[in-house]
Amino acid sequence: MAALDGKVALITGAASGIGRATAERLAAEGARVGVVDLTDDAGQAVAKSVGGVFHRADVGEPSEVDAAFAAVERELGGVDIAFLNAGIAIGHPQIETLPDDLYRLIMRVNVDGVVYGARAAVRAMERRGGGAIVATSSLAGLIPFPPDPVYDLTKHAVVGFIRSIAPSLVPKGITANTVNPGMTDTKIMGEDARRTLREANFPIMPPSQIADAVLRIITGGRTGECWVCQPGREPEPYRFHDVPGPRTEGAQGRVPPGVREGTLDSG
Repeated sequence: MAALDGKVALITGAASGIGRATAERLAAEGARVGVVDLTDDAGQAVAKSVGGVFHRADVGEPSEVDAAFAAVERELGGVDIAFLNAGIAIGHPQIETLPDDLYRLIMRVNVDGVVYGARAAVRAMERRGGGAIVATSSLAGLIPFPPDPVYDLTKHAVVGFIRSIAPSLVPKGITANTVNPGMTDTKIMGEDARRTLREANFPIMPPSQIADAVLRIITGGRTGECWVCQPGREPEPYRFHDVPGPRTEGAQGRVPPGVREGTLDSG
């Protein structure tokens, strides 16, 4: 049996790039796929190629996200996997000249789309008794990226959000993780950047490499992790370090009950 036989996956931003490659990879493992994108023709083509269904949705509109999940549940029987992949870059390094409309655009796609998608996914997965959420972040969600600081902001937001919801989803049988690709050959990169990297002999990953990582995350059963993907390396979870905890001398050396020193985590 294939790894995902009987499972239903909903993928946003699935008409091209990482989303398309992941739709193909999950379908090859037996999943039925709901393709969600703003691009009708390309989205329909991907859905047809993987034997899935297509729904047009703007991920920045909560009603459209909810409608897409409801349609996939109705047509395919439920949602077990949600790959929240839709995203854009704006390539605007100068914060002092950042236009309001450009800022709002990237925030609604890259941040709102993940929040609305996760909300809808959890509701759908509770009806299935569990599931797996993966959101596309980036290496820019873990390190500074001066060429596009607002893009960097959104990808850090995805990391913080997914890591923060993961513990509360454990009792529901739902895992939540991010995939954090380095330079990948997608539309978001742009031709100028692609040409510069190739001229410098800098390796660029094919979207299929990220799709393989997403499958590994979905089937691995781990949660609250951010999986780094780099050329020539196996995907691996990023190792976060605890921040220094408060000095406790003033409290007679005691840490409040239920709080571990050096973290903000309870338990």
